[in-house]
Amino acid sequence: MKKYASLLCLLFVLMMIVSIIPVGAEKPYQTYTYSIDGKALLSPNAYDPQKNYTTDDLTAMLGGVGLNGASDMVTDSNGNIYIADTGNDRILILDKYFNLKKEIKTFLNHVQEQDSFKAPAGVFVTEDRDDGKYPGRIYVCDTENARIVTFTLDGEFASMIAEPESELFDSDHVYRPIAIAVDNYDRLFVIGKQTNEGVIVMTNTGEFTGFIGAQQSVTSLWEQIWKRFQTAEQRKKSVAVVSYPYNNISINERGFIYATIYPADSDELKGEMKGAITSKSKEGTYAPCKLLNPAGDEIMRRNGFWPPAGEVDLGNSYDEGYKGISTITDVACGPEQTWTIVDSMRSKIYTYDYDGNLLFAFGDKDESVTNGRLGTLRSIKSVVYHGDTLLVLDGDKDMQTITVYERTPYGDSLIRALEHQNNREYDKAIQDWEEILRSNSNYDAAYIGIGLCLSNDGRYEEALNYYMAAYDTANYSVAYKELRKEWMASFFILIPIAIIVVCILIAKFLRHAAKINKRASVSGTKRTFREELYYAFHIMFHPFDGFWDLKHEKRGSMRASLFFIVITIIAMFYSSVGSGYVLNPRGEYSTIFMQILIVLVPVLLFVVANWCLTTLFDGEGSFRDIFISIGYALPPIAITMIPTTLASNFVVADETGILSLLTTIGFMWAVFLIFFGTMVTHDYTVGKNIGITAFTIVGMALIMFLAVLFTSLVIDMVSYVTGIVSEVTYRM
Repeated sequence: MKKYASLLCLLFVLMMIVSIIPVGAEKPYQTYTYSIDGKALLSPNAYDPQKNYTTDDLTAMLGGVGLNGASDMVTDSNGNIYIADTGNDRILILDKYFNLKKEIKTFLNHVQEQDSFKAPAGVFVTEDRDDGKYPGRIYVCDTENARIVTFTLDGEFASMIAEPESELFDSDHVYRPIAIAVDNYDRLFVIGKQTNEGVIVMTNTGEFTGFIGAQQSVTSLWEQIWKRFQTAEQRKKSVAVVSYPYNNISINERGFIYATIYPADSDELKGEMKGAITSKSKEGTYAPCKLLNPAGDEIMRRNGFWPPAGEVDLGNSYDEGYKGISTITDVACGPEQTWTIVDSMRSKIYTYDYDGNLLFAFGDKDESVTNGRLGTLRSIKSVVYHGDTLLVLDGDKDMQTITVYERTPYGDSLIRALEHQNNREYDKAIQDWEEILRSNSNYDAAYIGIGLCLSNDGRYEEALNYYMAAYDTANYSVAYKELRKEWMASFFILIPIAIIVVCILIAKFLRHAAKINKRASVSGTKRTFREELYYAFHIMFHPFDGFWDLKHEKRGSMRASLFFIVITIIAMFYSSVGSGYVLNPRGEYSTIFMQILIVLVPVLLFVVANWCLTTLFDGEGSFRDIFISIGYALPPIAITMIPTTLASNFVVADETGILSLLTTIGFMWAVFLIFFGTMVTHDYTVGKNIGITAFTIVGMALIMFLAVLFTSLVIDMVSYVTGIVSEVTYRM
């Protein structure tokens, strides 16, 4: 009996423990960032859901009428919350405790007539400035009435801003304001639902001043070619190519404008946006989110691994459940120059710092619930920062919720680190980033943050290690360039001397090689291996007579050709393992065996295919002649690849293009020598050699196909025989 009593007590204690676990402990999402290769790196939550105002809660709080298709939400410095309740044609003002302060549904307009909204889609609030000299205002985008209505902070009507007039608008333009932002100079930046020309800029009295930030349109290659052949009359009659309108806007404390776009009906523009993401483009031409200064210039920094465009792991279009690029529908400015965008399709939230580094992402879509688990989202309409919390307006039509996300200690550490970094308190910022790394050792932004602090403090050599830990080649290059300046200042006299000495040595070596080649050409004796090697330098600069003598005067040999092939393999292997950090930040390399295959397989395929064809088309070169000419054509690859690989350890990101150009020149030089080597070897004309070379490439592909087919047949035969032997053995 005592045994059963003890068991019952244990079960009771366990039930009590389970019952005190908070509901919010079970999170419907996981916070993460993205690595340089696009893999999600899990991290602690920066925001935790603390309260979910359900449809029923909001109905009770808002006087018995819940939200109906609410599309925008903002806050002011006092914590008041303003909601554009689009479906109910009203603006709601709530205090920081979510108590209803005022409902603006009808008002006396400027001519003292009773007026009302029609589907208001956007709202924005300005604060009192200069001791009330510039009073704060509530700006409402009265969308279907094609106007902007302003109110005092108490909710009293102030002014009416009608549709702007300008010849810059298309004749068939329909003005439907859906979002607005106002700067400290009371300039209005308006997003029109069907405004393709960009962001509309107006004064606070409604005077139109221009457009800024128009999205570049996309035309297909065929359209671009066809327009070149059209007459002026045809161009006039053709459908004009227009850009796509923005869908939301926000403004930060510095007066810079964040504008978002999602081209729902343009596969071409979505394709360009996807290409910008997958290629890690730093340009903003086809970015779904832009940062504009008041003049309309795109100034967003995109220094992160991936451009700030929401989802990175896009998958493939043929995968089940493929969603494509993020559907960016809202943007909010947060503390310390952070900013947040919303992917309404995935119901995810992505937050970036001012440099475009992804700080964290969270959220997930659950279509099966309307008022489900705390933090579960269905279709985010708007996000807004509310002190240390983040408010999320979610849902469709009359099934809408507001979720309050509270910043966690981990999130506090992030903001504190950015604050100290922005205030140039680098020692404190380093301590904050180190604290973050203790919670999340995979957090690349922390390594970058420490590196930036060390760089700004002049400790460049220490900063390099942190940039390397995060694979941040851009900031690594900046720090390394400064460190390199210090080294160059220390050895200022030696550097030009070293360059001059190297140039003199190269010139002397080439003159020495020319003397040896000249002496060997008239010696009449058997060429030594040394002379055969030096002859490659004559071929590099005199390919026509060089390849002629290579064949007819026997200036080369198989052993020298094999030597050049081996040197090429070594050079390519050295390039694989010896490239500098900027060119190979992840330290990836291939084995010597792989480099042997990369060089030998194409060489042998070309020699075999070319020999097979030229024997049928009056070629004068033998298999041996072709092989030797190919080997003697390869030295430019090694001559350019070895020094560029060595130099890659001393260059920064902006200078890698020069190294790539030199390497490309080496390969093109080798291709040039191969072409003229085969032409001289077979005594072909240029035209005939072009045709034979093209067919040689086709022959190489055919040989590879037959080799793969033969290998597959052999494997099948071996498997068949093995199966028979196994079956016989089993039955015996």
